[in-house]
Amino acid sequence: MNTDPIADFLTRIRNGIMAKKKVVEIPASNLKKEMTRILMEKGYILNYKFEDEKNYQGVIKIALKYDPVSGKPAITELQRMSTPGLRKYTGHDNLPRILNGLGISILSTSRGVMTEKEATRENVGGEVLCYVY
Repeated sequence: MNTDPIADFLTRIRNGIMAKKKVVEIPASNLKKEMTRILMEKGYILNYKFEDEKNYQGVIKIALKYDPVSGKPAITELQRMSTPGLRKYTGHDNLPRILNGLGISILSTSRGVMTEKEATRENVGGEVLCYVY
């Protein structure tokens, strides 16, 4: 049984990058789909695809992004911030800034899943799920 699906999501991506995989398969959920969409919009992954045929839950297939010349991955670090045992919430005036704006933090807010920059624009706070850079 998986007690922390977001940590599992991040770990599967991390392991895929370390193993130099092109595609990673992850069990789907609405939160994971939104996090995948954000990673795609910000240029951290190459592409993604949702498949519902395999089982009831569905699968997210993520194509990982690497530099064509050096072969280095686009994602250097994925950090889980809020865990089931210790939730981390932040207000709209205290949103985290990652690598002086070069990285992103993904938040779960009352208006959906978004980055810290979008949350600043919307003037909302929420649960800090992870840092990506």
